[in-house]
Amino acid sequence: MMVDTPAWLEAGPINAKTTLVFLHGIGGGKMGFQSSVDYFASLGYRALAWDMPGYGDSALNGALSFSNLAQSLEQLLDKAQVTKAVLVGHSMGGMVALQAWTQCPQRIEGLVIAASSPAFGQQDGDFQQQFVAQRLAPLNAGKTMAQVADRLVPSMVAPNALPAGATLKDFPPGLALAHACMAAVPPNTYRASLQALVTFEQRAALPSISVPTLCLAGEHDKTAPPEVLRRMAQKIPGAQFECIPGVGHLMGFEQETPFHQAVLNFVRNHF
Repeated sequence: MMVDTPAWLEAGPINAKTTLVFLHGIGGGKMGFQSSVDYFASLGYRALAWDMPGYGDSALNGALSFSNLAQSLEQLLDKAQVTKAVLVGHSMGGMVALQAWTQCPQRIEGLVIAASSPAFGQQDGDFQQQFVAQRLAPLNAGKTMAQVADRLVPSMVAPNALPAGATLKDFPPGLALAHACMAAVPPNTYRASLQALVTFEQRAALPSISVPTLCLAGEHDKTAPPEVLRRMAQKIPGAQFECIPGVGHLMGFEQETPFHQAVLNFVRNHF
């Protein structure tokens, strides 16, 4: 199936030795990684962040599936003239990165799998069906994506990241950005992404990964707990595991500096 080339933003020298490509999660978009792109560009790297198909400025034509997402990512690399990249995938973006390893490993120089998982389980399992039902309930009740974000963002951060009963006006800039990203996701895209999420299964691919890999967890992440990332790292030859203290699932939005430092240390050590 042919897919459209997704939209992206970038900064840094086109001839940089190392290129990083940031892949957002289910409630994200390229604007959520603007500061990461700028930060790594300031250090001499080339950095890109995409809008996954159906998000932001990227069209979604056809099914939203992991195989199509990986194909779209390869098209982005072609269009941007990136021979090989270090993929930095957050949450669902980490799953896209793992899927890409199975479809175009020759384009991947390294992997940072952040707050993610190698599988979601069986599509028709009770847990998966309950997860989708819970996430879609507000939309089915007529709520907007901004109202979905009102509830979800506080539930995905570290316990002390927000005061009790916080509303959007109380959000620090990073979490206000996370809210804005989620509020901007088209409802149909959010529905399609949730349905795709519960189909993901790449545990068998982990032992085949032959590029430097960092599995990055947040101490208080209940969506992708640190132990999930630790076990994933143990199954990838030579992979590193790191846990950022004091953050939840929205690690880079909660505390940008330690997120950037973890990625930077990894890149400097390997490339």
